[in-house]
Amino acid sequence: MKIEHDIALAMRLADAAGAAIRPHFRSGLDSVRKEDATPVTLADREAEEIMRRILKAEAPRDAIIGEEFGAEEGSSGRTWVLDPIDGTVSFVAGRPIFGTLVSLLVDGWPVLGIIDQPILKERWLGARGQPTTFNGREVRTRLCGELAEAALATTGPQYFDDHQGAHFMALAARTDHRRMMMGGDCYNYGLLASGHIDVVCEAGLKLHDWAALVPVVEGAGGLMCDWNGGPLHAEADGHVLAIGDPARLEDVIEALACDH
Repeated sequence: MKIEHDIALAMRLADAAGAAIRPHFRSGLDSVRKEDATPVTLADREAEEIMRRILKAEAPRDAIIGEEFGAEEGSSGRTWVLDPIDGTVSFVAGRPIFGTLVSLLVDGWPVLGIIDQPILKERWLGARGQPTTFNGREVRTRLCGELAEAALATTGPQYFDDHQGAHFMALAARTDHRRMMMGGDCYNYGLLASGHIDVVCEAGLKLHDWAALVPVVEGAGGLMCDWNGGPLHAEADGHVLAIGDPARLEDVIEALACDH
C-alpha cells in the first residue's frame, strides 16, 4: 500500500501546482533570468512553494530537491524531486506544452513520476511495477521496425554544445528527419509514452528535468538511459535518451557514436 500512498501524495502535489500555475498562463507574466541564464517566473516559484509545504506536512522525513529552491535533506532515503514548470520558455510564450514534474527517488533511483500539463489537463503517471496511465487509462509506446522510420524529438538545438550537436545530428540523419520535432520539453516524453514519438534525445539535463520521466516512459514499455545505454541514477550526467521501442536501443547508440 505504500506506493498507493505515494501516488496519492504525488497527485495532490501536481493538483496544487496546477492550481497555482493556471491563473498566470497567458497573463502577460514576465520572466527573469536566474544565475544560469534560464528563465523563471512567479508561477514557477509559487507552484514549487506550495508543493514543498505539502511535503513538509505529509512526508517530513523525506528529502526534497526542487528546481527553484534547491535541496533539503531528509532521513528516510527517499527524495521528492520537483520541477514546477518544465518548459518555462513555452509557458511564457503561451504554448501549453510545458509540464509540472513530480518524482520520487528511493536511494537515488526513480520509482514514481508524474508529467502534468495543467492547461490541457493531461497527466501521465508512472510507478515502478505498474503500467503507465494517461488521465487514468493505460498507455503503451509503439513499435518501431527500424530507426529510419523513427520520429525523433528534442527540446531544441540551442541546448547542445557543438560536440553534442554533431552527435545529435548523426542520430537525426538515421531517423525519419522529415518528422523531427523541436520544442516540447517534458511533453515529448509523455507523447512517447503514449505512442506518438519514437525517440527523444537531450543533453545537459538536471535531475529535476528527467527523474519523473523514467517511470512514465518505462512503465509504458519504453526505455530511458544515457547516451551510452547506461541506466539513469541521481548521479547521471544529463545525457538522456528515451526510446519507445527498446529493440532500437543498439541502433540509436550506434547512430550517436558517443563515448562519454
